[in-house]
Amino acid sequence: MLFDDIAKANLQALKDHDKQARSILSVVYGKFKLESIEQGLGAKELSDGDCLRIIQKTMKELEEEKTGYERAGRPEKVADIEAQKNVLSAFLPQMMTEAEIRLQIEKLEDKKIPNVMKHFKSNFNGQCDMSLVSKIAKEFN
Repeated sequence: MLFDDIAKANLQALKDHDKQARSILSVVYGKFKLESIEQGLGAKELSDGDCLRIIQKTMKELEEEKTGYERAGRPEKVADIEAQKNVLSAFLPQMMTEAEIRLQIEKLEDKKIPNVMKHFKSNFNGQCDMSLVSKIAKEFN
């Protein structure tokens, strides 16, 4: 499970004294634990879909932080953020390409936008950019 992979990577980063990896993995692991508590799962672990959602949200937050540091002229912080993003990207699945999304939409009988979005949300959650799916789905209507 992704939850366990992050925990193991966090421990390994601690042993390796890798500050960049350790800092971002600790943040993500903490977010996993917090989400688990909020969902009332207790000792149960989050699903991989929930973990992917948290990682993707953290990646967006890092991108926003990077943009702020670029505007402030802080290249050393930008490099740190990039290193953290590289650590997290190893845990993300390969995203679907535009051609793969089109192929999936073509296979659907009902190509109405709500149905297409529901199909991708339930079957490909975390594996595709939903804004891209929406854009492509609009071309079919």
